[in-house]
Amino acid sequence: MEKIEQILLAFKDGGKSMHEVLEYLEKLPFEDLCFAKVDHHRCLRRGFAEVIYGEGKTADQIAEIAQAMIKFGSNILITRVDKQKAQAIIALIGPMEYHPQARSLTLKQEESAEPLPQGTIHVICAGSSDMDVAEEAALTAEFMGNKVKRNYDVGIAGIHRLLSAWEELRKGSVYIVVAGMEGALPGVVAGLVKGPVIAVPTSVGYGASFGGVAALLGMLNSCSPGVSVVNIDNGFGAGYLAAIINRQSYGRAEP
Repeated sequence: MEKIEQILLAFKDGGKSMHEVLEYLEKLPFEDLCFAKVDHHRCLRRGFAEVIYGEGKTADQIAEIAQAMIKFGSNILITRVDKQKAQAIIALIGPMEYHPQARSLTLKQEESAEPLPQGTIHVICAGSSDMDVAEEAALTAEFMGNKVKRNYDVGIAGIHRLLSAWEELRKGSVYIVVAGMEGALPGVVAGLVKGPVIAVPTSVGYGASFGGVAALLGMLNSCSPGVSVVNIDNGFGAGYLAAIINRQSYGRAEP
């Protein structure tokens, strides 16, 4: 606190510029909870608050992190929590919205003062077995202030299902394409649209899918240009990346 006071006094006296003050504040603060260091200023640096990854943490730990963020005024997104853990967290900190298919908890404390991005993020998944991962991606992108359209169960085993939505898909800005098995759908979508495609391999498939490795390798080896690949089942990472691309590439609508 003393260091902040010194910098603010230096700014007041003309010894430091506004740029220097903001550059310093971008690095602060984090709150040390002993088991976790909560990065309260991530929103200032990245444009979005820190997200709590729920797997591997107890309900008590998650609740303590969330309470610190709530007190600071941040919006809360907690990923990878099952219904039982979600109920325990809500009992500890109060009302939050649980999204069972995305396995996520959210709490919006305030809306962004900035205008929303103009573009629309399309979330596409091959089969209904991929919908949990697709919903994690869609929810993440929506929570970060983006318009999202969903198109599910349109895998290449029935390619006419995808082609029936082609005209609508062509209006998108970024595409998240979720698929298991051999992971061919992202390459097909990338051959039909102008925007970047974020491919998400899932662990859905029979034995030779190797828990999603076959889909991952298929996506990495796609012959369609403009395909980027995240890790197996990483819907959150895809939604976050799509939000950044949409914000950077398509700007913001007028308020």
